[in-house]
Amino acid sequence: MSDTAVTPQRDGDARVRAALVEARAGLDSLIASTATQAAIVQASSRLATTLRARGHIYSCGNGGSMCDAMHFAEELSGRFRLDRPPLAAIAIADPSHLTCVANDFGFDQVFARFLQAHATAGDCLLAISTSGKSPNVLAAARMAREMGVSVIALTGHLETPLGQLADVEIATPVGAFADRIQELHIKVIHILVELLEGEMFPGLNR
Repeated sequence: MSDTAVTPQRDGDARVRAALVEARAGLDSLIASTATQAAIVQASSRLATTLRARGHIYSCGNGGSMCDAMHFAEELSGRFRLDRPPLAAIAIADPSHLTCVANDFGFDQVFARFLQAHATAGDCLLAISTSGKSPNVLAAARMAREMGVSVIALTGHLETPLGQLADVEIATPVGAFADRIQELHIKVIHILVELLEGEMFPGLNR
């Protein structure tokens, strides 16, 4: 077999390994960060407090972060690991609402206006932005604070504008691109849901 035939395969193998090593490094950094772990526990406690008071949890983000926001909400209102009652969680992802508000008020207002319509004091918002700078997520966090809705920020960098607006900030800085951050975000989301299930339904078997 000629070198030209094997080089693409070798290059592909190297890229796959490099991607996995970088992803593992991100997870290792999360394991090493006691501050981040403490923030996750604090966020879970705040979410549980909201639910015990019959409040609602909202989540929002753009692109992949919207997918994460939807995933988070359905794990709570649907099912994660336990057969248990549904938990009140809503992702701000209705296309008719998003396009209506974007058309009439601007894209920056799509999440904030939903909160203004539906949220009440004592509710909680999970605001997801890998950069921590998304204008519409920032607007949602500001609206939440005005309404007495607590804010949990899930970002990819420390000391972001979104983090400064949050009651609890969970930052997962890793890699040069947003995809590595999002891989840790979904891990954080799954841990949050697992902690919530354990806290809300301690008597159920896993």
